[in-house]
Amino acid sequence: MLAIAQALMARGEPIVMATHGGPYTRVLDEAGMPYTLLEPLMDEQRCRDYIAGIVALGRPGARLQSADEVRAGVRSEVEFLRVHAADMVVIGFTLTAFLSARVLGIPLAASHGGSYVPPVFERGLAPAPSQSPVPQLDWLPASILKMMANMGPPRMRGPVAFLNEVAAELGVEPVPSLAALMLGDLTLVTDVPEVLGVSDAAMTSWTPRDRRAYRAGTRLRYVGPLYARLDMPVPARVEAFLRDGRPVAYVCLSSSTPEFIRRVVEGVRDGGLRVLVGATIHALRDLEGDEVLVEGVLPSHRIMPRVQLALIMGGQGSVQTAMAGGTPFIGFPLQPEQELNVALAMRQGMAIAIGPRHADAMNVASAVRRITADPAYAAAAARARLHYAHVDGAGRAADALIAHLRERAGSDAAAIIDAKA
Repeated sequence: MLAIAQALMARGEPIVMATHGGPYTRVLDEAGMPYTLLEPLMDEQRCRDYIAGIVALGRPGARLQSADEVRAGVRSEVEFLRVHAADMVVIGFTLTAFLSARVLGIPLAASHGGSYVPPVFERGLAPAPSQSPVPQLDWLPASILKMMANMGPPRMRGPVAFLNEVAAELGVEPVPSLAALMLGDLTLVTDVPEVLGVSDAAMTSWTPRDRRAYRAGTRLRYVGPLYARLDMPVPARVEAFLRDGRPVAYVCLSSSTPEFIRRVVEGVRDGGLRVLVGATIHALRDLEGDEVLVEGVLPSHRIMPRVQLALIMGGQGSVQTAMAGGTPFIGFPLQPEQELNVALAMRQGMAIAIGPRHADAMNVASAVRRITADPAYAAAAARARLHYAHVDGAGRAADALIAHLRERAGSDAAAIIDAKA
């Protein structure tokens, strides 16, 4: 969201930014980006719970937010948007803005779905998962799991009930399905046709066939990769570690637990590589030793091109950082959108997926050895890098937003960035 905001400002567009908070607001502070904190605020524990809720989204009885939290979020967002006379709201993963935008009758633009969009399902491109949604389904054949992955999202209503209960109270249009939760009135598809496997013409011309699954008028536009490029130096001790000359793996598993990271680090060491850990919010300093270095938040776009291998969860930002850096990786996808991200890299020949339930030290070590012993992975990663080399995702996103506003309003209009940092 920060990159899109900066691209809009560079084009002379008026924007304001708001967030419900979280541990990454410091990125906005360090960039000098003014923002407004909105209630309810996300403290560190609530952020952990929210991430866990995203992973569980789609499972029976799972609710991402309580009704009271949704009501409070919509209330503060509507007030903010009214004060600033917003003509559009652009979100990261602030899902309450689906309702806030409807209350005010302004368009909502979204990029949080990444490449997890209807043309993918309609072409059967969503992969069989690296692990089934629940352990009880592990026995199902891959062909059945793949069919479920493509047919399920447009048909699932339960995951959006937490929003639709409040939508009914407000008298606004509900979110039709889990698939629709990944779409805005304008959906910024943050990839390129060569990677996703859907042509630009097919993406741009897509219209909803099933009104029960999607909101009428939904538009899709390719904008290219969007991943974090933190404006911070590589710490001196990390520089020294990387310059040692011996092979290094970069472990950055933010959306996980300290216990999971420890298992992965053990597997990487058993696989024969030194380890640089981007701990982000996790307390992992005790892992440090001669062959393991632990830092907090790192500029991954500057680290990835310098390591032999990355180990990441599967969020699109991390996957695209590896692809843009030409870095083979092992992914541990937590949910269907991440399964797709990792599968796209696997189709390029540069990645291996391990379901988190199966990621013991032995399986991780085996995957590490497989990638480091076969130069085809590094060669494939170098080729994949070319797909993103000259694509300005943030700039193209800004251009798509401006075009949508002008088409709708016939004039320049302010854009609002509402990000969950």
